[in-house]
Amino acid sequence: MSSRRPLIIAVCIAGLAGLAGYAWHANQPHAGGAGAPRVGAPPQAAGGGGPGAPVAVEVAVVQARTLADDVSAVGTLVSNESVVLRPEVSGRIEAIRFRDGEAVRRGAILVELDAAVQRAELQQARANLTLAESNFRRTQDLFGRKFVSQSSLDDARAKLEVARASLALAQAHLARMQIRAPFDGVVGIRSVSPGDFVKDGDALINLEDIATLKVDFRLPELYLDRVRAGQALELSSDVLPGARVAATVEAIDPLVDAQGRAVRLRASLANPALRLRPGVFVRVRLILGERAAVPVVPEAALVPAPGNTQFVYRVDDGKVKRVEVRTGQRRQAVVEVVEGLEAGAVVVTAGQLKLRDGAAVNVAGAPAGVARAD
Repeated sequence: MSSRRPLIIAVCIAGLAGLAGYAWHANQPHAGGAGAPRVGAPPQAAGGGGPGAPVAVEVAVVQARTLADDVSAVGTLVSNESVVLRPEVSGRIEAIRFRDGEAVRRGAILVELDAAVQRAELQQARANLTLAESNFRRTQDLFGRKFVSQSSLDDARAKLEVARASLALAQAHLARMQIRAPFDGVVGIRSVSPGDFVKDGDALINLEDIATLKVDFRLPELYLDRVRAGQALELSSDVLPGARVAATVEAIDPLVDAQGRAVRLRASLANPALRLRPGVFVRVRLILGERAAVPVVPEAALVPAPGNTQFVYRVDDGKVKRVEVRTGQRRQAVVEVVEGLEAGAVVVTAGQLKLRDGAAVNVAGAPAGVARAD
């Protein structure tokens, strides 16, 4: 084994020397080689174009639109009318005249209590009234023939009035055993059944008028002088994704909340299909006014700059000019330009990172009248 070690070492040294010679030969320049640079050839630019080549960009024309001044808030839908029906007297439920969730008309009987006693009292009151009327007519006839005194006639008249009052009272007692709908609406889900004994004031069923709904919301007090009854607003809700429901301001609370410095407003909206229900959370957009011919640009045209400023690249005769702008409202991917641009100007919407002030541009799919740099 020791006799072979010098041979192995010699082979390794020869191999290393060969690799070193190959590496030296590969790094030497060769005349006419494919990798040799040509004398006088201009250097290639990194994107395939020269330093002064036009930059490909996309543009848009500044448009004039009518914008609405608005304010957003959140609110909750409430019924136009809402009541929990309760009996005025204690009694046993004799009949329920509605089905859960059913629409009912004003005056419809919803719940009847056992009224056997009240009906008997009514019958007694009618009999007493009939007797009192007969006695009064008889006394009146006798008084006309001078057989009775004036006091007898007055006494008969008083008894007649008492009998009439007793009849009215019996009718009122009987009416209180029937619970009727005070307005058109939809009844809720009952928690009582026929035969249940209920006390006066117990909750029986809720009745909601939801053909028209109201929405209550609050706005900061600084908007107090800009809101008024009759203003239009839009509602949106997760219950109706993508839908916009029109509503109208109905009332403004005269009292400003001293804790939150907010004013409460109520608006009303039609709900003919009953798709919305009381208690639903909604987003409110109140339109305070409209402004015509407002210049707007796509959001993509704006480039942020230091100092909380923004600018755009305006295209003039195939070249761009950096223009600082002041913006206003944002609506559906467009931004109002308060200062810096006018309607009809052309601005870059894509490719701003490759631009500098005064750079030449090639416009992809240029609108009519927009110059291209060749």
